[in-house]
Amino acid sequence: MKKSQIIFLLFGIVLIVVLYSLPMVVVDNQGEGAIEEEADLGNSFNPDNQHNASLTPEAQSLIDKLKGEMEIEEDKEKFAIFADSTGAIYAERGKLDSAAYFYGLAADNSPTLEKIEKAGSAFYEAFTYSMDEAKTAALAGKTRAYLNKVLESKPERLDLKTKVAMTYVSTSNPMQGITMLRDILEQDPTNESALFNMGILSMQSGQYKRAAERFEDLVRHHPGNVQGQFYLGVSYFESDQKNKAKKQLEALKELTDDDQILAAVANYLERM
Repeated sequence: MKKSQIIFLLFGIVLIVVLYSLPMVVVDNQGEGAIEEEADLGNSFNPDNQHNASLTPEAQSLIDKLKGEMEIEEDKEKFAIFADSTGAIYAERGKLDSAAYFYGLAADNSPTLEKIEKAGSAFYEAFTYSMDEAKTAALAGKTRAYLNKVLESKPERLDLKTKVAMTYVSTSNPMQGITMLRDILEQDPTNESALFNMGILSMQSGQYKRAAERFEDLVRHHPGNVQGQFYLGVSYFESDQKNKAKKQLEALKELTDDDQILAAVANYLERM
């Protein structure tokens, strides 16, 4: 299970989102391009809310050097190299906002599909960890701006379309995202990401029987999806299918050693 995934632990009927510490590091206003890009992101990036794991002196020194190079670099390709390297340093240390910002600068100055997708995916990852409404909206907008460019050239990339769809779910028009996910499932009925997210959305709306159906489809075709296995058990529990829930959650204990999931499993089993 990827560390970047959001782990939902459900106690009772409340969906509790368990996140790693939010990496809200504000990048410096270095150079005209950087100033313009940060302005696009809005002012919802709070400089006081920093990631717990601060940069080492060595990493900070390297970032300062790279930013200095960007300030004076006139060649866009070289500028993109410096920006991408800076983004990589932030990404390695979990500072997702800053990583996305610099990957975005790299894509803007050297707009290859690879760099555009990298930027969009980075903004999406930051989006999944955001709990501030204004910041979430800004990150969602950036995700769509970059990934839609890739989809224009590669409409078959359903994985990217799923990410775009999920950015709409938290807006005032969530049905747009849900409709996109349904379209994806029409094209690919066994799409892992779409099935998972449709199951989560069903749970959030209290439609646990429908959620169970989604997760049954998910684990039938993707048995290694541990989170899906967990939510299937929870969906059974919440839809009053206690025997199925117990069997599913007991079996899950053999599939994972994730402490958070196992704690949630124990909580549900104690309530049966």
